[in-house]
Amino acid sequence: MKALISDIHGNLEALRAVVDEIDSLGIKEIVCLGDMVGYGPQPRECLDLVESIASNIILGNHEEAILHGCPPNFSPRARRAIEWTRKVLLEDASEPVKTRERRHDLLKSLPTDCKIEGVTYVHGSPRSPTREYVLPRDAGDKKKMSGIFEAMKDYCFCGHSHTPGIFTPNGFTHPSEIFDLYMLGTDEKALINVGSVGQPRDGDPRACFVTFDGDTVVWRRVEYNFEAVANKIYAIKELDRFLGDRLKEGR
Repeated sequence: MKALISDIHGNLEALRAVVDEIDSLGIKEIVCLGDMVGYGPQPRECLDLVESIASNIILGNHEEAILHGCPPNFSPRARRAIEWTRKVLLEDASEPVKTRERRHDLLKSLPTDCKIEGVTYVHGSPRSPTREYVLPRDAGDKKKMSGIFEAMKDYCFCGHSHTPGIFTPNGFTHPSEIFDLYMLGTDEKALINVGSVGQPRDGDPRACFVTFDGDTVVWRRVEYNFEAVANKIYAIKELDRFLGDRLKEGR
């Protein structure tokens, strides 16, 4: 059994709540699909915790931005958050040089995808692992979805959009429509979004992650103190207040 987590975004309260739930389920293998940092107030703590518990970590677009700069599609608030996060992670002189170097080396070492037992794991999409968004509305874009399905073999797990669900050649399904459970083999191909631990955008503010036993995918939601995280964001002038506001509504 694996736990699949993604898009933590510096939200330590949400991450700890999810890790506690994973521990209660007796799951030992954790795969992180990227974006441990960015937007949130505690990037160091989240990066260090994921490094200590995850067996595989994938590069997200926010880690990529820390290393190489923001791409043109980053919003002004995302850019400001990345600049602040980079300083906190890699340039804070109050931290030992070796600690900052270790974090930098970790980020540089992250792969853009991995394959475990025939299943592919990425942050964005199988044809653009760190950057391509696949949103629920894209299910109606036959050209886009055809290209994505052509780039994958059978099954692929992703994050990035912060919206849990499953894309098949027949369309998009939110977990709530299938009782939060999907069996591999139901469709020839499936792109499965595990949702977001630290910044859900599907209208549910609870942290989201997936458990996967090789056959069955289960989406799980966990309560956490999003008010406390929002207040931490409000206290950091470089972080836009909207980043705290959105946590309360899951948007």
